[in-house]
Amino acid sequence: MDIAEFEGILHAGESSTVEFKRCGGNPEHDTYETICSFANHAGGSIFLGVKDDGTVLGVPNKSALSIERNIANVTGQPQSFSPTLFVETERFQYDGKTVIRIWVPPTSSVFRYKGQIWDRVADADRRIDGEMQITQMYIRKQNIFTEQRIYPGLSIDDLDLNLIARIRAMAERKTPDHPWGGMDDQTLLRSARLYARDYGSKAEGLTLAAGLLLGKDEVIADLLPAYKTDAVVRRENLNRYDDRLIVRTNLIDAYSQLSAFMRKSLPDRYHAENGTAVSARDWIIRELVSNILVHREYSSPVPAQITITNEGIETRNASRPVFEGEIDLNNFTPVPKNPVIADVFMQIGLAEELGSGVRNLMKYTKLYSGGEPVFNDGLVFTAFVPIREHEVEHENMAERVVGKTGDTTNSIEDAVRCLLSNNEEITIAQIAELSGSDVRAVRRKVGKLVERGRLVALGKTRNRRYKKAEA
Repeated sequence: MDIAEFEGILHAGESSTVEFKRCGGNPEHDTYETICSFANHAGGSIFLGVKDDGTVLGVPNKSALSIERNIANVTGQPQSFSPTLFVETERFQYDGKTVIRIWVPPTSSVFRYKGQIWDRVADADRRIDGEMQITQMYIRKQNIFTEQRIYPGLSIDDLDLNLIARIRAMAERKTPDHPWGGMDDQTLLRSARLYARDYGSKAEGLTLAAGLLLGKDEVIADLLPAYKTDAVVRRENLNRYDDRLIVRTNLIDAYSQLSAFMRKSLPDRYHAENGTAVSARDWIIRELVSNILVHREYSSPVPAQITITNEGIETRNASRPVFEGEIDLNNFTPVPKNPVIADVFMQIGLAEELGSGVRNLMKYTKLYSGGEPVFNDGLVFTAFVPIREHEVEHENMAERVVGKTGDTTNSIEDAVRCLLSNNEEITIAQIAELSGSDVRAVRRKVGKLVERGRLVALGKTRNRRYKKAEA
């Protein structure tokens, strides 16, 4: 282990792939629970001899070899781990103390430690007991896309033929001379990969994607009884809702219905783009609605949700994550959840190429409200787009700062500087209150300041504080 790399890990703290553990003579049970959770999630490193806050205590030198042997024995015993698991250990010195790193590789299997399944959520190990959660883990481990599941009993008679004609016309409007224009219905379904063949089982037929995109409502209800998208407006009646729409129809009509519902609930704001008036609102709606329909794990019974409040728009949908946590919009690699559905949406002009949706949301959110969207991936993917106008937030922010400091500070960074001028340590909540910004936007900005070495994070996630980095 490179010392500079280890110091960077200590500085960043525990995460979904990093865990610190004290260790005396031999690892405790919670170490093996973490090994199990890492193996069931995305792999990771456990550092023995380190406190939760990153303080290096080390392990007893005379016990180091015994600890490594114990790890190898326990992970290789069928009575402890099912199936057995291979992990690597590495011993190194830091500041005169011995640290042991356990590296758990990512795997395609679901593991149990002493008969119990563990998963990693943020920086904590979570025991998995629910049948639905266990099923989701197996789905996540499989190298398949749920949308490509073949239903031999699903026929073209179960599809809405008018929808097939509509997507053909939409594709031709988007791309003149589109190949679908000259195809019959059966050929179009094959071209769009909505009719598939499993070369292992030799099963062939229409897929779940075909049913979701083009199926009659009663057919979709039979395929996915829990499928629905729930859209609500909560501005005055915060306990219930001011307006609501529940959608259970095909994805083409669902896109139209959800978009219309959001348009009537959000004010429009135009800006000039290449001499043409463009609606930032409509772009935001387009990207959020297409995302919640296209990049969704349809095997999950968790309903998708769209919530519009005075502060912004939040969407939630079941996901099959590769990464868990807040997404860095400036440095991310998009991964398709439903590539067939995504391609059909792109062909008919309801979505752009993979990754462009995030860039569009960044661009048009800034034009619409002056803020930035926030995305978090996990078993449930969430997106938040602030809609309150930036000028209003600036006025509120200035009033708060003037009232407390006499300064006219009106940015998150200015609020950080202002707070640190009077306090050695500060919190996200203090910065949000002083700047008048959304907590998620503050957390994102502060994270960048930590990455740049301008701030230092102290403590665990639940009670994290920040101080000025030493020059």
